[in-house]
Amino acid sequence: MLSLPYAKPSQFSVSGTFSANCERKMMISKPKFPSVLPIIRVTLLVSFLCAMLPLTVAFAAPTRPNIILLMADDLGWGDVGFNGGTIIQTPHLDAMADAGLKFNRFYAAAPVCSPTRGSCLTGRHPYRYGILSANIGHLKEGEWTLAELLKQHGYRTGHFGKWHLGTLSPDYSGKKKRQPKLHYATPGMNGFDEWFSTEFAVATWDPYDPNNSHLGNEVAPDTRALYWHNGVNVKSGLEGDDSRIIMDKAIPFIRDAVAAKQPFFSVVWFHAPHAPVVGGPEYRKRYDEYDEEAQHYYACVTALDEQVGRLRAILRELNVAENTMVFFCSDNGPEGNQPDGRFVGTTGPFRGRKRSLFEGGIRVPALLEWPAAVKAGAETDYPAVTSDYLPTILAVLGVERIDVRPLDGLSLLPAIRDGVTERAAPIAFETLGGVGTAQSRKSPRIGLIDNRYKLLTDFSDSGEEDLLYDLVGDHGETNNLAGEKADIVKTMKATLANWRESCRTSAAGADYLRNGSE
Repeated sequence: MLSLPYAKPSQFSVSGTFSANCERKMMISKPKFPSVLPIIRVTLLVSFLCAMLPLTVAFAAPTRPNIILLMADDLGWGDVGFNGGTIIQTPHLDAMADAGLKFNRFYAAAPVCSPTRGSCLTGRHPYRYGILSANIGHLKEGEWTLAELLKQHGYRTGHFGKWHLGTLSPDYSGKKKRQPKLHYATPGMNGFDEWFSTEFAVATWDPYDPNNSHLGNEVAPDTRALYWHNGVNVKSGLEGDDSRIIMDKAIPFIRDAVAAKQPFFSVVWFHAPHAPVVGGPEYRKRYDEYDEEAQHYYACVTALDEQVGRLRAILRELNVAENTMVFFCSDNGPEGNQPDGRFVGTTGPFRGRKRSLFEGGIRVPALLEWPAAVKAGAETDYPAVTSDYLPTILAVLGVERIDVRPLDGLSLLPAIRDGVTERAAPIAFETLGGVGTAQSRKSPRIGLIDNRYKLLTDFSDSGEEDLLYDLVGDHGETNNLAGEKADIVKTMKATLANWRESCRTSAAGADYLRNGSE
């Protein structure tokens, strides 16, 4: 079994118990990964905080899989055909669903973009390292990312598209209140060999056209707010569909890795359909029966879908599709208080939208295609979250963590391989805002989801804002059970209180013990 500088994952018990004696060990070895793993013996030590839950499983994989994390930006759960969407044409994502595993209960770790992105790379909730919302904080040096960990074991690593986890220059940010030097944290500083990235959102079509600037009229157009390639600002020459611009850089990276017979880890984070929502003319024509504003949203999602199809075709052309894990999800729910104008994304049957902890803000479309290990046309009701990526990938590779720090994600292997539908530990959430505030679209700002129930609270003294829903029978979160199931509320709040204390400990820097110093 291999070792990486990560802790044995810990158990977050439903009773709310928490071991205060978490031992945090320093990194002691970074061995090379063998080229062939006919049978990987994986010790899954799963959970949330620090009480250990050992679980040993065997997982067969012919070689190290290639790994691709695809993410849309502000895509609604109901926008895609594989979730029943009927307006937007998403044939390639639908084909991916038919060929792989569809997650019916997949959650973004946060209802806004930057925090969710951090969770994808660290396996940890963003409140542990100060990324509380969009354009707040950065990936701290002490955090271990998937790119860093996989790079140590022979993977070539690349990031393409929206970064949103720090500034790309110590001297500039397109966000007025951002402190670029303080929050300077590029993909290259976080384990990525190759990167073609933006600090934040750019237009989904012709991003270099000043009329499409995300900076609006407040700031003069500046190319530094657009793409950077390995630390160099790209001044011009990028036109047309932004999803294609991103894939134009990701595909050569994949080709080069395959030619070098090197496994690759590629993060492709599209900007679509985040504002500025601009649809290309040829894509808008497909929706000419709808009003012009809505056409832009539908068009840029279809353009994104087309690039997913292009990627899948390239993997087959290179004969690496069989053993490539391709994940797809959105970073949160759709923008807007309601479908309107260019923000016409749909949450399907779910309540709430982006920024809200109601289901529509955090339950997102999600897929895994991996022909070597996943049966075509599979579905799961297992409650999964973006924080699960890191422990899942480490488990697939047979990696044992030795740096004890809390993870918030669990390995998805039991769901992927064995069809397990119940999660061993709940998923906790915290965001800015609270009841009555625009920041969380009037939802409570703290939440806990287990296999059946969901608690939302602001932890007020009275508890009058507490909401408890049975997600199995009440998808729309219409029947508050907090009054009649007070014992469940009490237990879940105790669990949340322990989790929040653990996050505060992490945020204070207690997890960053390396070489005997913080």
